[in-house]
Amino acid sequence: MEQTYVMVKPDGVQRGLIGEVISRIEKKGLKIAALRMNIISEATAKEHYSEHAERPFFPSLIEYITSAPSVSMVVVGKDAVRVMRNVNGATNPVEAAPGTIRGDFALDIGRNIVHASDSPEAAAREIAIHFKDSEIADYSRIDEVCIYE
Repeated sequence: MEQTYVMVKPDGVQRGLIGEVISRIEKKGLKIAALRMNIISEATAKEHYSEHAERPFFPSLIEYITSAPSVSMVVVGKDAVRVMRNVNGATNPVEAAPGTIRGDFALDIGRNIVHASDSPEAAAREIAIHFKDSEIADYSRIDEVCIYE
């Protein structure tokens, strides 16, 4: 099984969409192995978004992501990175399909509710930034026999 990192961003938290996001993850059949709500520190935010450090929007991104609580998760399942990206929808909500989190709840790329890792390598890096190994639960869901062959 593959792990991915998912974050309900401050706009999703402020709009009361934490439960909706978690519900969609679980209904899809993915498993939540770690979960935390906190206000991300500036240092953590800069490390998380380091690939954008030279882009003009970087300062406002860091200011936004540290402005209010967010919810960080480790999500596990077969092809979890790809599946979670599809559940979220296109980064630009205008292009996100109806039925996706962004397609149903977002209008602006800068306030698009959720983040999910874009590759297994990014997932490993992002998980390590936000969670210790000891904080990630290893368990089986009772319905896994119905989800996977």
